[in-house]
Amino acid sequence: MGAAQLVAWFLAFAAAAGVVSAAGARPSEVAVGALFTYDSTIGHAARLAIELAVDDVNADGTVLSGTKLSLKSRDTNCSAFIGTVEALQLMEENVVAVIGPQSSGIGHVISHVANELHIPLLSFAATDPTLSALEYPYFLRTTISDYFQMNAVASIVDYYQWKRVTAIYVDDDYGRGGVSALGDALASKRAMISYKAAIPPNSNSDVISDILFTANMMESRVMVVHVNPDTGMRIFSAANELRMMATGYVWIVTDWLAAVLDSSASRDLKDMSHIRGLIVLRQHTPESDVKNEFISKWNTVAHNRSITSGLNSYSFYAYDSVWTVARAIDQFLNSGQQINFSTDPKLHDSNGSTLRLSTLKIFDGGEQMLQQLLLTNFTGVTGPVQFGSDGHLVRPAYDILNVGGSGYRLIGYWSNHSGLSVAAPEILYQKPPNTSAQQLYNVLWPGDSTTTPKGWVFRNNGKALRVGVPNKASFKDLVSSRGPGNVTGYCIDVFNAAIKLLPYPTPVQFVTIGDGTKNPSYIGIVQMVAANILDAAVGDFAIVRNGTAISEYTQPYVEAGLVIVAPVKQINPSAWAFLKPFTLEMWCVTGALFILVGIVVWLLEHRINEEFRGSPRQQVITIFWFSFSTMFTSHRENVLSTLGRFVLIIWLFVVLIINSSYTASLTSILTVQQLDTGITGLDSLISSSLPIGYQNGKFTKKYLIQELNIPVSRLVALNTIQEYADALNRGPKYGGVAAIVDEKPYIDIFLSYYCNFRIVGQQFTREGWGFAFQRDSPLAADMSTAILQLSESGQLQRIHDEWFTRPECASDDESQVGATRLGVGSFSGLFLICAVSDFSILTFFQASVLQMAEHGNTLVHYQDNISNRFMYIVVVILIQASTFH
Repeated sequence: MGAAQLVAWFLAFAAAAGVVSAAGARPSEVAVGALFTYDSTIGHAARLAIELAVDDVNADGTVLSGTKLSLKSRDTNCSAFIGTVEALQLMEENVVAVIGPQSSGIGHVISHVANELHIPLLSFAATDPTLSALEYPYFLRTTISDYFQMNAVASIVDYYQWKRVTAIYVDDDYGRGGVSALGDALASKRAMISYKAAIPPNSNSDVISDILFTANMMESRVMVVHVNPDTGMRIFSAANELRMMATGYVWIVTDWLAAVLDSSASRDLKDMSHIRGLIVLRQHTPESDVKNEFISKWNTVAHNRSITSGLNSYSFYAYDSVWTVARAIDQFLNSGQQINFSTDPKLHDSNGSTLRLSTLKIFDGGEQMLQQLLLTNFTGVTGPVQFGSDGHLVRPAYDILNVGGSGYRLIGYWSNHSGLSVAAPEILYQKPPNTSAQQLYNVLWPGDSTTTPKGWVFRNNGKALRVGVPNKASFKDLVSSRGPGNVTGYCIDVFNAAIKLLPYPTPVQFVTIGDGTKNPSYIGIVQMVAANILDAAVGDFAIVRNGTAISEYTQPYVEAGLVIVAPVKQINPSAWAFLKPFTLEMWCVTGALFILVGIVVWLLEHRINEEFRGSPRQQVITIFWFSFSTMFTSHRENVLSTLGRFVLIIWLFVVLIINSSYTASLTSILTVQQLDTGITGLDSLISSSLPIGYQNGKFTKKYLIQELNIPVSRLVALNTIQEYADALNRGPKYGGVAAIVDEKPYIDIFLSYYCNFRIVGQQFTREGWGFAFQRDSPLAADMSTAILQLSESGQLQRIHDEWFTRPECASDDESQVGATRLGVGSFSGLFLICAVSDFSILTFFQASVLQMAEHGNTLVHYQDNISNRFMYIVVVILIQASTFH
């Protein structure tokens, strides 16, 4: 090879090597954007944190080695419009990612631009949960979403057993998204937002005062404040002027206030007095050497730059956001990807336009960069930085603070792993999830109170509770109206006794519903409660399905299932009732068995037993005497043979069964009465076509029609106790009813006046009576507790006995339905046979004695006459019986 050829080959190799080197070279500089409001509580601290993070990344040789991370910042100036314009200008500079935006409102707009240009957004402060939607794939939140914060608020509300809250929020994307998440979180805890006080952005103090004044007219005293840090403090000044920071109020404030307090250079005690007793949430960042080192560095630089604002939790997330981007870029470049931008054909300038949309470029590696960001996994100043499958940071947690006189103190934590606790979340994450043991330290409430507020007051500044009471035409022992506001009855006494047990005064105004001549519609009264015409409904209100759908019932204070009442007729006992237990065939078979057993025993004993011998007549008498005497085990003849004894044992067992069956059947026949209409229970009621009575205005009619499929034509509406009795007495033949279906307390009262009717069958529903309140009313829960106290103390039973114990009927025990006392009439036929037999035997004996006297015979001679042995025994018994008189 010649020298010229060698030089040419070397130059070619060098050129090829240069091309390869250029193709795989890492860029010397990568641009990253930052979008936030410089002059804001969050922006003051975040700006320095981002700058320090960029310096630390460039000084670290293990990340982006040989490549410098350059920062291009833009000020959104607390304006959605300006922020959008600044974001567009920022993306003209070929940035591969943007730290921000700070505002949720700007985030909604810019996310659409990021989707088009494939530029990831890493927001350290936009907490609106709706930004996590699938329509914003290039929006990545590097702080905790308000979805978790509102679950923390709901846990606090549930911990103190409050049921209604008032949401005070700024009326923008940030506020509306947070309150929406709060409503969902409270619903999972069986609580709710009872009033939403929306504050327009940039409102002055007068507008805020008016909104708070309206919120103060509501019954809830639990205020959840979710506004912006820079305008939120004016809310507490207005609330203090309206005396809403006094005892009885609860203020739960989201993390914006913690940012304000942490960023304040000096905490003025005078200003802190406006917010004493507040509960404040703050993003939890675990203690670590990395965090302490960053805080020290931040304080040093801030002091050198004369920065008066302090460091808040959003600064930590801003610092980690820069490191997240740097690590993702490093992995992106290490995988051989190149940072290139291309023109978007969808963006072009119209004729005469000066917007210069064509300068916006698509980041060709944007999708790959996004995937690298989602795979982030390192430990920063905020703890583990890692994204879950839902795009949220793993291990979201909050500090729960209580503002005191000179600052605030930590009273607990919240995490999605263990709920409320006094142990740090990073400790609990090492254990299995457990949300059963919720705990917080004691709280100093507004007004310097240490007693947990009940969280609500009566609406309209303590006006009397409007309690609807049915003005009934019947059963006035339960509810009775004697004029405007003058109501009495068992239900009213229970209600008044429960009201007295409440830990707070409760003025009550009774409002009677109905004219007293006809029972009002009970579901109609409950609907008045649901429509806010009444605050509560008190009376004999059954807790039924259609009522619970629109109102809140208390604990039942009495059981009230449906029963059937019907007339019962008395059966005159027959003189021959003792023959009814057995049929004719049974009597014949039984008699034949007696004779058969006697014959069998005689055959077995005749050869060896002298007592079974004698004349034919004597042996026939012995057979009959022996067999029938076994019914009473009083036979005198001894059985000697083994086979005879075996036959006798079996027969005595059969006789025992026959006697027992006869006794039970005869007892049942003589003691059970028959129902006049033939209705014995629910099945016979449904299958018959007889008319059925029910109490007008109650749910019974709907139940009979919808649940039991009974035709409306069979149902008869009744109003009073007298109508009940009259309809049952007349019966179906004379325009009455065959039975009445009603709740058991009504039937108990009815039967205490009319004892000739009885409950038939079993109670076929299980419900109770309760007091109805508006949905989610805290009074319902407190009244339920009071009713349980009445029950446990025995006072509920004493009130019941005062109203329902009556002397008219000795007993209404359902087990005695149809029972009568046995009289002589039931056994007159048996007694007549016995008397006639005795008289005939006595007459025959007297004639025989006279005949024997004429022939000189004695009674002993008469005894030796075997053919008259049976008659002898009867005569001896009669003679012995006569000696007792």
